[in-house]
Amino acid sequence: MKQTHSFQTEIKQLLHLMIHSLYSDKEIFLRELVSNAADAVDKLRFEALNNNALLDNDGEFKITVTADKDARTVTISDNGIGMNEAEIVEHLGTIAKSGTKAFLENLTGDAKKDAYLIGQFGVGFYSSFIVADEVTVESRRAGLAENEAVKWSSQGDGEFTVEKITKNQRGTTVTLHLKAEQDEFLSDWTLRRIVKTYSDHISVPIYMKKAPDYDDDGNVIHTDELEVVNRAQALWTLPKNEISDEQYQEFYKHISHNFDEPAAWTHFKVEGRQEYSGLLYIPTRAPFDLYERNPKHGVKLYVKRVFIMDDAEKLMPLYLRFVRGVIDSGDLPLNVSREILQQSKDLDAIRQGSVKKVLALLEDLQKNQPEKYAEFWKRFGSTLKEGIGEDFANKERIAKLCRFATSQSGSEEQTVTLPEYVARMQDGQDKIYYITADNYAAAKHSPHLEIFAKKGIEVLLLTDRVDEWVVGNLDEFDGKKVVSVAKGALDLGETASEEEKAQQKQAEENGKPAIERIKTVLGEKVAEVRATARLTESPACLVVAENQMSRHLTQMLEAAGAGERLPDDKPILEINPEHRLIQQIAAENNEERRTDLIELVFDQAVLAEGGKIDNPAVFVKRLNRLLAEKA
Repeated sequence: MKQTHSFQTEIKQLLHLMIHSLYSDKEIFLRELVSNAADAVDKLRFEALNNNALLDNDGEFKITVTADKDARTVTISDNGIGMNEAEIVEHLGTIAKSGTKAFLENLTGDAKKDAYLIGQFGVGFYSSFIVADEVTVESRRAGLAENEAVKWSSQGDGEFTVEKITKNQRGTTVTLHLKAEQDEFLSDWTLRRIVKTYSDHISVPIYMKKAPDYDDDGNVIHTDELEVVNRAQALWTLPKNEISDEQYQEFYKHISHNFDEPAAWTHFKVEGRQEYSGLLYIPTRAPFDLYERNPKHGVKLYVKRVFIMDDAEKLMPLYLRFVRGVIDSGDLPLNVSREILQQSKDLDAIRQGSVKKVLALLEDLQKNQPEKYAEFWKRFGSTLKEGIGEDFANKERIAKLCRFATSQSGSEEQTVTLPEYVARMQDGQDKIYYITADNYAAAKHSPHLEIFAKKGIEVLLLTDRVDEWVVGNLDEFDGKKVVSVAKGALDLGETASEEEKAQQKQAEENGKPAIERIKTVLGEKVAEVRATARLTESPACLVVAENQMSRHLTQMLEAAGAGERLPDDKPILEINPEHRLIQQIAAENNEERRTDLIELVFDQAVLAEGGKIDNPAVFVKRLNRLLAEKA
């Protein structure tokens, strides 16, 4: 009995975009359908490892692509895992994935950009409707009887039908009923060209109608025989000198379902204690769900060229979750399970070796193709930074790959490396200074930088959310301590002259009258009030003790709803005794006016840190009172 279903709302949006916006990329339909067929074969290979009966004495896997000019159809068939009724409704009627909303919000109507997103989200099947006004899918899951097959059909109009049928072979057959203007895809030559161009690397044999021969008189001899048209070998098993850049690029598009060229790749074979080979890619663009920290859809694990899984978390750490590719082990058992993976020392060694290959690839990119690395950093830099806290063994290598904006770089672009910073440190400077803030402007104009600007000392301006995690795990680099300019007492090391040290002592002496008055008014709001020479323009700033959480991190956690669980650390208020406001506080005899000045100075210091003041209305009244007196 035929049942009619409505597409999920998101699928309707996707279909509309496919049909109306991606016409210029219409060849992608064949690449996607062939890729899906190859995935179905891989899945059956894996399931058959523990249940050989699924093969039903048919272990010769293949994909077939045919055109029927009379019926105006193109058909793609495979003898892979197949689908049952529930699976066909789930896979072809809904997008049951996290990140769906973000995925749809990123669709723009720009054909090139949207094709990239549609492929990586795993819904390339719907590209069929670019060239077809009706699509039918007949599928029988491996292990089910002939009469348990299912047929799915839709005209891309918001509905699809599902019915039980009889199918004498397992696997899936997709038939596209072409639109009137799509005659070019009825040509065997055109289909063969597309398959050879985009799917030559697929390890499953792809059969197509044999090319016509010619008799002695030059007449065409047509034949219905089929022949394999692709190389049908796992690309990563071939010698590098037998693989062209175009083949590497097309393989990347197949495994990642991306339509952009990769930024770089590394192809390697390791022999010895562990034997494995790998082909790993750095994408050109970041996926829309990069920051979900979802380890799926990254590196595929094969064992002896048999696909095992594509979400093996132990193959690549989370900070390299943007890496795509395959790793093929010659040592792991074919019936490897997730439980075995969790305990496998062989896999640990493979992961360590593969991570080193990726880092070496990035180092080469940074050294020899700086413009390409700069583009990589814009898209994946904040993700790579996570490795400083996650990968202790490679922390130094990752730190060298990181880039930052600084107080002297003149731009919010992250272009300065730590080795570059160290190379231009001032004589006597033994520390790497940084400040964290919500954005570049807040960091660059922080009062904490005033003395550093005066002395020409460079400061890292850290504004990525991950940067607090970075500096919390990077105590030093190249033997230089990494310290916050907003933590603890000012320490300029040997860059401080004897004159400046004397100025600090004088500041402490000059600040005593104001300090006592400020302590009386602020009370428990602050842990301490002290004079400083770090300020040259501002009246005051807030610092925290060396062992306390930074003000910026505290604010981030409060914004995330963790305020109640944070320690009640009071800030230290540092004042500039040479500033007119501080001198007024010391000299003011009117208690109300003195209180207004003190509270105003404190609130200004809070605002300068990007924080929120307790009572903005009271702040405004105080400010207005003081302004009115000057008017």
